[in-house]
Formats: sequence, structure tokens, C-alpha cells
Amino acid sequence: MAGERRVGVIGAGMVGVCAASYLQRDGHSVFLLDPGNPGEGASFGNAGCFNGSSVTPMAMPGVIRNVPKWLMDPLGPLSLRWSYLPRLLPYLYRFWRAGTAARVHAQAAALRPLVGPTLAMLRPLVEAAGAEALVHQRGHLYVYRSAEALAKDGLAWELRRENGVVVDEFDADGLRQLEPTLSRDYVCGLLVRENGHTDNPLGLVTRLVEHFRQRGGEFIHARATGFRLDGRRLRAIVTDAGEFPADAAIVCAGARSKPLAASLGDRVPLETERGYHLMISDPETMPRIPIADADGKFVATPMESGLRFAGTVELAGLAAPPDWRRAHMLLEQGRRMLPGLAATHGEERISVWMGHRPSLPDSLPVLGPAASSPDIIYAFGHGHVGMTAAPMTGKVVADLVSGRTAPIDIAPFAAARFR
Repeated sequence: MAGERRVGVIGAGMVGVCAASYLQRDGHSVFLLDPGNPGEGASFGNAGCFNGSSVTPMAMPGVIRNVPKWLMDPLGPLSLRWSYLPRLLPYLYRFWRAGTAARVHAQAAALRPLVGPTLAMLRPLVEAAGAEALVHQRGHLYVYRSAEALAKDGLAWELRRENGVVVDEFDADGLRQLEPTLSRDYVCGLLVRENGHTDNPLGLVTRLVEHFRQRGGEFIHARATGFRLDGRRLRAIVTDAGEFPADAAIVCAGARSKPLAASLGDRVPLETERGYHLMISDPETMPRIPIADADGKFVATPMESGLRFAGTVELAGLAAPPDWRRAHMLLEQGRRMLPGLAATHGEERISVWMGHRPSLPDSLPVLGPAASSPDIIYAFGHGHVGMTAAPMTGKVVADLVSGRTAPIDIAPFAAARFR
């Protein structure tokens, strides 16, 4: 094992905090860099799920044929800012190419070791931070309004099952007994018992960071802009607040990782999928576990502070202002899912949020050394599985920095796959 090193972790979301925590457990001197506060990016507003079953890529065979229908539907799961389309075309071409049957089977097989052990890999960090009460393993329910809709998702469930995911199936009556809050429009559902969730994503990240700092870790408010190298060796991380000496660096700046990778010679087709959530405080009805509406592509998650509806994809880049209709659309969808919710809610009970998922066209993150320096490790582009993949990503990063073999095969995640 390599000796103690000074390691800078760029990005203080769930991925960065798990990486920093595992590095610190190996005895390294670690600092976190972020221009914002820990956990206030994509980690703040997601559905809070730790779904080891999340092995299905976004680019499934035939999914591109659904795009026009989704774009025409004001309640559809996808929207596009047409002014952004010219910049998006190369990404969409790669997305289309990634969606063959052979490729999605390979992508699912690569993802399962990364996401499958999520709760086991998170447990030591949560126990050390005294945050066990924020993490639950009650399963995750996927619901359908027709047998035909379930049949259309046949390949997705095949991918899960062939990668060891155990599924319990429920008919309409079984669904009512499992989750009485659900609309009777749902005729079947599938429960994945291995999955978990947190009812306070920001609270979880905050507790992990507090423990990291109590053990001597540093948090620095700064935006990383590049690196100072001596040959292939890292000497410092360059930021808008000056240089910070480092022997190793971890790039997990989410949707803003692309220019950092480009500065190191790795051109990665990273895009932002803008996701929205809507929260209802003190809701009239609350599901017991997270529920995913398979047609609407959104999730309802019970949270400490209320009921969260999260989902949708908007392709508009990093700079465009939010389209809050995308968030309020989730309320309409949510009322169809949970008819016990009131027909109207006062503005004081509703809050909305928009964030940037860092997504790659093949639904696999970039995880491994940079082309120009073995001292710089990439850990970004987790798309819809950032919370889920964060614990194993943190362990992989720590093993690489410490000179050990990664605990899983990271070859499918190499940045070089895009050259």
C-alpha cells in the first residue's frame, strides 16, 4: 500500500464525500473543494434512493423512438430546449449508438458491481458518523397501469434479473395491501426488497462531512479550474482561490467535471440532465416506501420534511434558467398516483428545486486515472445513480490512491472509451 498522501477531492456531493471518507479511513490527509456547500448540488434534490437494482441504462433499444411522443406531451418525462439542440446532437448520436441489445447487457453487467453493494459499502461510513437513522432498507416499488406497460419494460426487468436482482410481483389486490395509498389505476407492481433510501439526502451528506471534519478533514470553498503537473506527477490543484498542494486529486465535480477532464487530455461527452423535484410538507397521505411510476418516470419518496416527487429529464445545458412548469407537473402526476393528496395546496406547503445530473450517453460513469497523470482519478458522470453508486465509487477511489487493486472491474468506466 502507498504511504499517506495529501489528497484533494473536487466536489462535495455524495460521491465526493464518500470518496473523502474512504480516503481518510486509509490514513490520507484529505481536503474537499467545492464553490458551494456540501451536498447542496444534485445530492440535495434527488429521490434519495439507494437502488442496487439500478442497472438499466437510459439508452435502451427503441427508446429513441419514444422521444418525439415524450416531447409532445406536456406531462411527459422529457423536455428539450430547442435552442440547445445543435450542441446536443453529438451526445444524442452517441446515446442512440449505446442503445443496442448487446451494449445494454454489457452496460448492466458493468453497473451491477458498482451499485449492487451500495448499502453494505455505505454502512461503515454511516455508523461512524452516527447517521444510521437516516438510511432505511424497505425496498422500492415500481408500479404499472397496464400489463402492456409492464411488457414494454420486459428487457429492463430481464437485465435486473440476470444480474442477480430478486423481484416480488404483485397484482392489483396485492398492491392495495402493500401500499394502500396508491391509486386503483395501477394493476401490477414489482417490489425490489434489496433497495433502500434516505429520508434526508442533505442531512446524510452533512453528517458525513461533519464526521470527516471531526477527524481532521478540511473543507475549502473554492472552484477548481485546473492542475499543476510536473511531468506526469501532480503538484497542486489550481482554483479561483489559489493553488492547493496535493499528491493526488479526485475529480467528482458532477456536471461541471467536463472542462477539468479536458484540461488533462480527456474529452468526455458529459451532459447535464436537468432534473426537478417538488416537495409537499405535511401531506395528507404518505407512502411507506419509495414508489416509481414506470410510465411517468418519476419517484415518490417519503422524506423527513414531507413527500418528494422527483424525476423528469430536461436537456437544456448548465446555463438556462429553470422551467418551473417541469416541477409543478410532478404535482399533477403525483396526485394521480396518490389520490389521497388534496386537490390544492397552499404555496407555503410546496417547494420546488432543479439540479444537474452529470450524464454520459452509455449510462456508465467515468471512473479511473486521467490520461496525463496517474495521480488524478476521475469519479463523475453517474447520471441517475449518483447516490447509489457513491459508496462503491468512494471505495474504488481510495483503493486506487492507496495503490491497491480496485474491488470491481473498472475497465468499462475508463475515459478512454470515448476516444
